[in-house]
Amino acid sequence: MPSPRTQSSETSVPQLLRAVLAGLLMGLANLVPGISGGTMLLAAGVYPQCIRGIAEVTTLRFRPPTVLLLGTIVATAGVAIITLAGQVKGLVIDHRWVMYSLFIGLTLGGVPVVWRLLKPLTRSAGVGTACGIAVMAAMAALRPGASTTEPSSHFFLMLLAGVAGAAAMILPGISGSYLWLILGVYLTVLTAIEQLKITIIGTLQHGGGWRPMIEPLMVLAPLAIGVGLGLAGISNLMRMLLARFEKATLGVLLGLLLGAVLGLWPFQHGLQPQVGDVIKGRRVTEESIARIDPKDYPLKRFDPTAVQVASSIGLILAGFALTQGVAWVGRDRQEP
Repeated sequence: MPSPRTQSSETSVPQLLRAVLAGLLMGLANLVPGISGGTMLLAAGVYPQCIRGIAEVTTLRFRPPTVLLLGTIVATAGVAIITLAGQVKGLVIDHRWVMYSLFIGLTLGGVPVVWRLLKPLTRSAGVGTACGIAVMAAMAALRPGASTTEPSSHFFLMLLAGVAGAAAMILPGISGSYLWLILGVYLTVLTAIEQLKITIIGTLQHGGGWRPMIEPLMVLAPLAIGVGLGLAGISNLMRMLLARFEKATLGVLLGLLLGAVLGLWPFQHGLQPQVGDVIKGRRVTEESIARIDPKDYPLKRFDPTAVQVASSIGLILAGFALTQGVAWVGRDRQEP
């Protein structure tokens, strides 16, 4: 029978299968606001190994089992993201109130995950929760969820979005794609992924130049850099904060989740701009109006019907149940 040391230094076939499942779930989590990548890792049963692996790699320790595990998760997550980005983007643009309702439920479903780690509630946890809610309220007020900026000309905004995505991989219950939505880059990231996929497929099948790749890479390159920096920095920062200020830190995480729904009012839709409107700092003309991407349409609230309100509530409950179900699957695999 292998010793504990031998077991910990090897990667078994079941572990690799769980890593494949974790990567697919994490890829989906990075596309759908409200679903936490960290929660997906818990559900697949690889969260402790993944966090330890990230800590090893960021300290330049490259053990083959660790590299194999992390590489499997990253590769399968990439496949899921590239395959489904276009479909998710279309659903958000064409059925925004439906998707936002589902996102609210998925986000709130992460609250019990953090609460179980936090309880009993202390004064420092309460202060942290209030601070987290205030931060999300400010973000929602500044950027109500529309892609109104041009990330290709804002390198540091995409860098920040990458750090947010990395945080979601490490912190159970926190959704990186929701933070992208609040930062106003969510649909732009999905568009860049879809453009890159189409360009690569077209070039491989029909030849041609690679120049069309430049625009999506101007979005995705700083995003990837931010993810790398976030994984290295946040993993070690969270380890320090949880060691010194555990309750306050978990309180902030809880506040971030509770305040997340403030930026997801479902009953709004993209309104086609008119000649004379200003989009991305440029005045719309009769020549340019047809070239404006629907993802860049300004959002306008509308009065929902009774059926839409009831359906929205049902979708919120369904999203909550789905996140809770995923967390329940992984409940016995969490380490202290």
